[in-house]
Amino acid sequence: MQEMYVRSGDRELWTRSDGGEDGSPILFIAGANASGLMWPDEFIELLTSAGFRAIRYDHRDTGKSTFRTFEEDPYTVEDLANDAIAILDGWKVEKAHVVGLSLGATIGQVLALDYPDRLLSMTLMCGAALDVDFVGNIGRAFSGEPAPDGLPLPKRSALEALAQRSGSIDTLEAALESRVNEWRILAGNKIPFDAEEFREWERRSIQHAGSLAHPGNHALAKPVALTRGEELRRVSVPTLVIQGTEDPLNPPPHGRHIADLIPSARLVEIEGLGHALPGCFHQLIAQEIICHAQQSHATGIHASRG
Repeated sequence: MQEMYVRSGDRELWTRSDGGEDGSPILFIAGANASGLMWPDEFIELLTSAGFRAIRYDHRDTGKSTFRTFEEDPYTVEDLANDAIAILDGWKVEKAHVVGLSLGATIGQVLALDYPDRLLSMTLMCGAALDVDFVGNIGRAFSGEPAPDGLPLPKRSALEALAQRSGSIDTLEAALESRVNEWRILAGNKIPFDAEEFREWERRSIQHAGSLAHPGNHALAKPVALTRGEELRRVSVPTLVIQGTEDPLNPPPHGRHIADLIPSARLVEIEGLGHALPGCFHQLIAQEIICHAQQSHATGIHASRG
């Protein structure tokens, strides 16, 4: 394990690399307002034990990375994508497999459009396509107005749980309870919820950040223009889309919609998976990522020789 701060513009981003340096690199991109520890060590170990090099990092305004008030330094989702490229540059990685969850899946799509030469493959988990007006859909979920694209809206209960982040937290116990309750809703109710598992992961995240506060600046970042969704039809990066059947923020068929836009994308729907990474799904998800990365690598070698 190696840790390093990488500069992106005038910010310092905390990063961590696990696994052998000669392993094929996977860049893990966390969801909105989440640090790199959103990807549990137990999950990462499944990838490194298969020979991959796993690189995680704290988004700006999360974890140990530079934090500023949004008014002081506003930015866009494309800026967050540029941060991901800075991470690869910092570790001197020319090309990497990219795995993104939620906002990380949005960033992955931007990378596939703007930096396709830096991606070996892409896995998009629990995400929505770039042409989905997620910000507008939040308001529609509360007003009852249907989405103009006909896709399902995020569940109001999940949005209300996320809204609780703005409340004042002054003790570790209160912070852990709030965060675990949020995950309880995001994980869905199809499988038993292991509160202690998520509690331990959140304890690690709080200790890592050195703060009880739950970051929220990413909600203010300027979204990707909806017109960029049509650009996905020209993506050539090998793509795996993972959809949770119980995802309350991007319910089915959001995954199918992404896969339909990206040529040759493969969709995997996981029964019972919500908008979270419970341990009971780690082995299955890791195996899907491993198989996709290995297949993409083999295809790339064949294409270069052909």
